Amino acid sequence: MTSFFRGTILLVVAAFFSECVEFFVNMILARELGEQGMGLYMSIMPIIFLVFILASLELPISISKFVAENKQQLHYNLLQHAIKLARVVMLMVMVLATVVFSFSSVLDEFNPYVKWLIIGLVPIAAFSSIARGYFMGVQQMGKIAFSNFLRKIFQFGVLFLIFNFFDFDQEKSLLIALCAFVGSEIIVFLYLISLFIIHMHSLKKNNNAYMPGPHARQKLLAVSLPTVGVRIFHAITNAIQPFLIQSALIAAGFSTVLATEHFGMLMGVAMTIGFFPTFIAHSLMVMLIPNVSDAYSKGDNRKLTTLLNQSMWFTLIYGVPAVFIMYVFAEPLTALFFSSSAASIYLKLLWPYFLFHFFIIPMQAYLIGLGLVKDAFFHVVWSHVISFAMMYFLGSKASFNMEGIILGMNMGAVLLALMHYVTICRKLGITIWLRDSQKEVY
Repeated sequence: MTSFFRGTILLVVAAFFSECVEFFVNMILARELGEQGMGLYMSIMPIIFLVFILASLELPISISKFVAENKQQLHYNLLQHAIKLARVVMLMVMVLATVVFSFSSVLDEFNPYVKWLIIGLVPIAAFSSIARGYFMGVQQMGKIAFSNFLRKIFQFGVLFLIFNFFDFDQEKSLLIALCAFVGSEIIVFLYLISLFIIHMHSLKKNNNAYMPGPHARQKLLAVSLPTVGVRIFHAITNAIQPFLIQSALIAAGFSTVLATEHFGMLMGVAMTIGFFPTFIAHSLMVMLIPNVSDAYSKGDNRKLTTLLNQSMWFTLIYGVPAVFIMYVFAEPLTALFFSSSAASIYLKLLWPYFLFHFFIIPMQAYLIGLGLVKDAFFHVVWSHVISFAMMYFLGSKASFNMEGIILGMNMGAVLLALMHYVTICRKLGITIWLRDSQKEVY
C-alpha cells in the first residue's frame, strides 16, 4: 500500500469518528437551541470561519506545499519566516475585527461577549495554522487526524455535560455553544503547538540552509493569497447566504421567524446530514496537496494522472452510495434533529449539491498543487454569482420558495465541479476520460 493511501485511510478513519461526534454535537445543539436558535447559530458560524481564514492566511496550504516540494534543510528557516508573518497578520486581523465588530450591527442579535470570543480566536488560528501546515507537508497525518478528533470530542463533552445538568435560556445556550467551539480550538492549538516546538528544536540542530525573508514571504504568499481569496470569497458568500435566503423567502410570503426556522432546517439539519461524508473528501484533500505538489515539481505527469484517476474513482465509490442512503432514509435521519417533514424534503432535493461537492473538495486540492489557485478562484466566483442569482430569482417566487433556493444551490455545485475538472484535464493534457489528448488525436 502506497504512503498516499495509508495516509488517506488514516485520515478517513479518524475523520469518520470525528464526524460521528460532530453529528451528536449538532443533535445536542438542535434540541437545546430549537429551530430559531439553530438558525442564529448557523448564521454566525460563517462569520467565525471568515475571521479564522483571515487569521490563518491559509498558511497550512502554502507551508505544506513548500515543505513537500523542498529539501529538509530549507524547512527551519521557512518556518521562522512563517511565524513572523503570522504575528503581523494576527495583529492586523485583531485590529480589523475589533473595529468592525464595534461599529457594525452584524452581531447585535447576539450576546456582547460573542465578539470577544471571535477576536480571541485570531491568535489561535494564526499560530496553529503553521503547525498544521508543517505536519501536512511532512505527511505526519496521525497528528492532524488526532487533532481533528480531539477538537470534536472536547466540544461534545462540554456541551453534553453542561446541557444535561443545567437549563439556560436561548441567548445563554447560544453563548455556551460558541464557548465550547472556541474552547475546542484552544485545546487543539495547545496540542499542535507543543508538538511543533519539539520538531522546531529538532530541525534547529540540522545543517540548515538560509532563505532570505522576502523570498520566503514571496513563496508563501504566492500560494496563500490566491487561496485566501478563494476562502474569503467563499466565507463571504456563506455569510451573505443566510440573509439572501431569508430575504428571498420573505419576498415569497414567509414571515421573518418562519424564514429563519426554514433556514435553520436547511443549514442545521439537511446540510449537517448531507455533508457528513465530506470527511472523506477533506482527507483526500489533505493528502493530495503535498503529493500533487511533489509530483508537479518533478514533472511526473503519469503520477498526476494516476492520482486524479484514483481520487475520482474513490469519490464515486463512496459518494453515490452516500447520497442514495441519505435519499432513502431522509425521514428517520432528519427526525434525529427535528420532527419536521420539510427538513427531509430539503435533504432529498439537495442530493446533487452534496454529490458534486464530494468531487469539488479534492479537485480544489489538485488545482492548488498544480499552481492553478487563480483558476479555482474564478471558478468559485462565477459559480456563486450564477447560483445566488438563481437562488434569489426562484426562491422569491411563492410557487418555488425553498425548492427554488435548493435548485439554485444544485446548479452552482454542478457548474463549479465541471469547471474544476475541465481545467485540471487541460493542464495535464488529458481528455475528460483521463486519456492522453495527443494519443486521442492520432
